[in-house]
Amino acid sequence: MLLSLVFAGFAFASAASAQTVVERADLMDVFEEASLSGTFVLFDVTLDQMQVVNRDRADERFIPASTFKFANSLIALELGAVADENELLPYGGSPQPVSAWEHDMTIGEAFAVSNVPVFQHLARRIGLSRYPQWLTALSYGNAELGHDVEHFWLKGPLRISAVEQARFMADLARMRLPFSERTQRIVHEISMIETRNGAVLHGKKGWTTAPDPDTGWFVGWVAQGARIYSFALNIDMNAPDDAPQRMALSLQLLDRLGIY
Repeated sequence: MLLSLVFAGFAFASAASAQTVVERADLMDVFEEASLSGTFVLFDVTLDQMQVVNRDRADERFIPASTFKFANSLIALELGAVADENELLPYGGSPQPVSAWEHDMTIGEAFAVSNVPVFQHLARRIGLSRYPQWLTALSYGNAELGHDVEHFWLKGPLRISAVEQARFMADLARMRLPFSERTQRIVHEISMIETRNGAVLHGKKGWTTAPDPDTGWFVGWVAQGARIYSFALNIDMNAPDDAPQRMALSLQLLDRLGIY
């Protein structure tokens, strides 16, 4: 197995606080066999080590799309834009491109089905003027909002890299973000996907159609008892049929790395 070990002086500015960065060129075959361009970052919190597939792309920023629901949920809960995990949030009543979105639901239900109108409603409750301080405090990508409170995470200008996503996920997993313990606990609960052999998988997929080609995301973390492994994957999606690969490739890589 070919590993390239690079120490903290590595020109990964946004990964500079990690003691080591390991470039995993040996795992590029996962993307090549799927005929997709992409990157994957795994952050082992205990070892303070990042393993990176496709080094150059890992530090490139992309529109976060629905992966921003992590940050949006945290901000909304902390500010009281949503009271708790039980409050029903309105979807607006109009026809939606996804039938599962066409009813009022809790923030956890909206998170699970990526309900865009519900989270746009929450964004309006938060208000554009209250986002900058939170995005800066979170070191969330370029922290740029523009003027459209309903679309800045869907169409830009907000952008974030896979490295930054993995670090954000690690801080959330350890409940070290500048939010209350209650807020972070609720987001832990709504982001849990499944458990396997005692390990717990948390995550969120994202898909943005602007600009071309589409960008697909899967970000989150695996908790193995006290061990935390955060991760972020993004790919260029050439067709809607590529959408399942966001999670499939991530799980394949986590398996190859012996994490999940």
